[in-house]
Amino acid sequence: MALSLRQKQLDSVVKMLNLNHPVVSGGTADEEVYKVLVLDRFCRDILSPLVHLNELRKHGITLCLMIDNERQNIPDAPAIYFVQATISNIQKIILDASRGIYESLHLNFASSLPRSLLEELATGTLKNDATHRISKVYDQYLEFVTLDNKMFSLAQPNMYVQLNDPSAQDKEIEAVVDGIVNGLFSVLVTLGVIPVIRCARGGAAEMVASVLDTRLRDHLTSRNNLFTEAGHYGSSFQRPLLCLFDRNFELSVGVQHVWVYRPLVHDVLGMKLNRVIVQGDAATPGGKGKGAGKSFELDDSDSFWLANNSAEFPKVAEEVETQLNKYKQDIEEVNRRTGGSKEGSLDDHELLGHTKHLMSAVNSLPELTERKKMIDKHTNIATALLGEIKARHLDGFCSIEEDMLARGSVDKNQLLSILKGKGTKEDKLRLSIVYLLAVESTASTEIEAVETALREAEVDSAAFLYVKKIRSLNMSFASVNPGSRGNLVDWAEKLYGQSISAVTAGVKNLLSGGRQLALVRAVELLMEARPVPETESYLLFDPKVPKASGSGGHMARGPFKEAIVFMIGGGNYLEYGSLQDLAQRQQPVKNIIYGATEILTGKEFVDQLGILGNKMGVRISAAS
Repeated sequence: MALSLRQKQLDSVVKMLNLNHPVVSGGTADEEVYKVLVLDRFCRDILSPLVHLNELRKHGITLCLMIDNERQNIPDAPAIYFVQATISNIQKIILDASRGIYESLHLNFASSLPRSLLEELATGTLKNDATHRISKVYDQYLEFVTLDNKMFSLAQPNMYVQLNDPSAQDKEIEAVVDGIVNGLFSVLVTLGVIPVIRCARGGAAEMVASVLDTRLRDHLTSRNNLFTEAGHYGSSFQRPLLCLFDRNFELSVGVQHVWVYRPLVHDVLGMKLNRVIVQGDAATPGGKGKGAGKSFELDDSDSFWLANNSAEFPKVAEEVETQLNKYKQDIEEVNRRTGGSKEGSLDDHELLGHTKHLMSAVNSLPELTERKKMIDKHTNIATALLGEIKARHLDGFCSIEEDMLARGSVDKNQLLSILKGKGTKEDKLRLSIVYLLAVESTASTEIEAVETALREAEVDSAAFLYVKKIRSLNMSFASVNPGSRGNLVDWAEKLYGQSISAVTAGVKNLLSGGRQLALVRAVELLMEARPVPETESYLLFDPKVPKASGSGGHMARGPFKEAIVFMIGGGNYLEYGSLQDLAQRQQPVKNIIYGATEILTGKEFVDQLGILGNKMGVRISAAS
């Protein structure tokens, strides 16, 4: 049985909505019990991709309210709270209990409630004589957002900046790492697995791996072991592999333009929590339009989305047209078969046949209506994408970036032509950064020409200059120790904290023919668990093995059938789709779950590079 993160998280949520009583799979709560659901913003985002409003009603939820908003008394109804464990939320819960605005409070915390906050809750309710209103307190370990069956986000913003900030103190970095570990621990508890952990030496990946390993070891020795209670995977024959990567491992993927439908919708239209808003005719290039726009859900209830989200955009546009034509043909067929005889009255045989056709048509109407809604949705989305592509010349940006990343070189005139042509300031900045990361040898005059083009386009170049400075450190390091260029992993582990790995020629050491992401190649090798040079320096942590023989000393038992791949510092849909392609290519097919500290568009990630550039003191900005 393959790991299914979305289903397991949904099962936990349904149980919570049923006052933490077990619910038969696919079942609903007791309809006689009407409940109020109280959320904070983070937990609202957890539920948003999982449960729609009509589904909440099936579980007896009559009202869904935000904890920060003013709420009226509903003294006869029990309230289910699903919130993060923060002092602010605890204080609001104490106030609600003391006011008696609900009959009883069933408290569910997204992760675990620290002892200090538990004591604060107990003291506050006791002082206000409201302890009897607290029915139960649960640690749910659901502090992550599931965006797809095999994709999750910890929804922790600006992690790349916090982990790479040159002024960050050790305590600040430790707090960030602890937050990431708490999120990953929630994912593992929900899945009910103790994985084997692999990561490169040095940097955020090793820090997270080490702290997570310790957390799992300590938990396995505790009396209340969540993994033995889970029962499903805690003692399974083969455990999954958890591969931890730092965003610096392959920086270009976070910056480059994309041509595949799902990453394109996310990058261009700003899809959030599986919802995209498409502006009307007044929309302008860059995604800012007048009016409220139309909101569309893009999830596994949409058969067109499931079938086409990994296709390149031109094929998707063709498929929309194909589906529309097929719909029109089906409508014409229904009209033809239910049109009756043109010669007046029908005999009994004809009347019976006509009635059957009419009943068939009536039965087919709901399906045809849903198909039309789906076609209209993707027609709107494809039209909006096409408008942006034409206005910003996005196909040109995608083409030249892919070419640079595949060949390690560029036609200088073509590059400068695109930088001086169509496209937003962010598009040109992203192309320039990909150029720095992809091209193996760049003359100073070429870089100066790119900087001039950015200046003429009035682009804030802080992100570009940050990557340029880091690239210079990379080149200096490689010249001092040229042997490291033969092994990207060895190179990357020595660079953390002062430079970016997986740039210039290094990335090609993990590519095996054609344009393949270095991340995909690394995961493929780690899942095979064979001793190969590309991954021999990766550390191994096994929380089930005694500490003395714990990490790095022996090979993981493989090959692995299942893996959880986690990107620290921001992930994206391009990596997710590429890993799913890898899983499908394997024989037998493997199961790969992808997660990240947050899911970023190219612009959002470049903004973080710009913040670091300003912190580092690079100074070039838009022309006046």
